[in-house]
Amino acid sequence: MTDFTPDTSSLRAETLVEALPYIRRFAGKTIVVKYGGNALAGTSDHDALALFAEDIVMMRLVGMRPVVVHGGGPQISEMMTRLGKTTEFVDGLRVTDAETVGIARMVLKGQVNPQLVAAINVHGNYAVGMSGVDAGLIRATARNERLGFVGDVTEINPAVVERLLDDEFIPVIATIGSDDTGQAFNINADTVAGAIAEAVGAEKLIYLTDIEGLRSDVGDAASLIRQTTADHLDELIADGTIAGGMIPKVASCQQAVRSGVQRAHILDGRIAHVLLLELFTDDGIGTMVVPS
Repeated sequence: MTDFTPDTSSLRAETLVEALPYIRRFAGKTIVVKYGGNALAGTSDHDALALFAEDIVMMRLVGMRPVVVHGGGPQISEMMTRLGKTTEFVDGLRVTDAETVGIARMVLKGQVNPQLVAAINVHGNYAVGMSGVDAGLIRATARNERLGFVGDVTEINPAVVERLLDDEFIPVIATIGSDDTGQAFNINADTVAGAIAEAVGAEKLIYLTDIEGLRSDVGDAASLIRQTTADHLDELIADGTIAGGMIPKVASCQQAVRSGVQRAHILDGRIAHVLLLELFTDDGIGTMVVPS
């Protein structure tokens, strides 16, 4: 049995009391969480995946409706290297030929998705793995010829997600979509998370990645932007402060809050229980994006 001192017992009690209004506020609300492949790639050192799973299950047990959307960029790159293929990126998006989309599908649906589902289901039979191909969840079309089979979301069919949520399951979604002919497309997971958040009327859209949030000066950790608006992000993209792989993430935050999602957050998924810190305490963490 763990020994508690009066001080530690009081601190724990205060933390629980602090969480109560947030539990009430978000009970019954849908929260879309995008778990980045970069965060997942670091799990061997500090078991971030297990901590993430605990957070997601805690959200579910206090009455929230979490939806997990995941990428797997580092895992896809690793598999491509093992197979002797070279990875090329344009504006943060992977150039995807026919062989590469097959690799992406194999890694996302066959490796990353089962990892997340298994980690969550350690705590109960909550998670259900799926991809955007299932039940026509994500319809897509090619973005442009140069990128190959990189897709843009054309339509989200939220019915299957909402049905799982109504039955108290946690959907875990791999971001492979398809067009009307069944052709598969690799779709940026940040973009998909935002589109799903809009489609299901999410209260919050949360991105977990391997940085602490957005900075006004990329090289200065002290310049973390705690709160910003969609319009201000337009300025940061235009002046080059936000570039490369952050552009799809930021653009999806902007689109989401402009389309009814109340808040979007960019958090460091390497911090232990970062979701609980953001959702259940008075101290905000990372970057929060609000409507203009």
